[in-house]
Amino acid sequence: MLSAEPHAVGSRVVVQGKRGPEVATVRGEAGPPDEQARYGAVLRAATPEDLTRWEELYRQGEDLKWLLRARARERGLPVKIVAVEFTLDESLVTVSYSADERIELNSLIGELRAHTRARVNFAAVGPREQAQMIGALGACGRENCSSNHLQEFAPVSIRMARDQQLPLNPEKLSGPCGRLLCCLQYEHGQYLDLLRDLPRKNARVCHEGSGACGKVVKLHPLAGTVDVQTEQGMLGGVPAAELTRAPEATPGKGRRAEAEA
Repeated sequence: MLSAEPHAVGSRVVVQGKRGPEVATVRGEAGPPDEQARYGAVLRAATPEDLTRWEELYRQGEDLKWLLRARARERGLPVKIVAVEFTLDESLVTVSYSADERIELNSLIGELRAHTRARVNFAAVGPREQAQMIGALGACGRENCSSNHLQEFAPVSIRMARDQQLPLNPEKLSGPCGRLLCCLQYEHGQYLDLLRDLPRKNARVCHEGSGACGKVVKLHPLAGTVDVQTEQGMLGGVPAAELTRAPEATPGKGRRAEAEA
């Protein structure tokens, strides 16, 4: 049953995780309970017994992680054991791992059976999931979003960086996981709305005030302006409202006239 009572930010609660009940920390104000949600719903406030049990399971998971890493090395398995996590009721233990190729890890189940009766689940994870589990600091100096509040990873593309006029520098656009920053998606919708009021890059435009015509070389969506390269020089920070589309020349018109003459 979902909890309807409010929980203070920073308090500990029991939530329905992806694989079962887990203890979590409240990061912000919760919305209305969603009976259809697959996971993430708050079940109840965590009791002292819940917290003690959760800490014990965390320590047990850490011990098993290092044990499995040692056993994998002994058996020459090309795998990295990222995390070993229990559900609060200890009905399931999930071994998260990364490997460059498909690998069979059933030989490690026996190592776990000696320490727990929980059902064992092996889950291959990618770079983003690893960063989420291990934790890291982002370029902003804060805890990376995946470890702080993100529940799922939305697709992120280099087009989002282009739309926001960001320099296409892989080092500046990549997070601790080595993939494109999750935060590129946060304001992308607003940038798309702003770009609708601007001429496209490389479009031919004319400035109503000076009469100069040229090519749009840079967009400034937040300011609502563009830079225009004209034969007379650069026009910087021109408001989009002061620009009109330049008349298009008819290709080949001059050559046809010469041929007719």
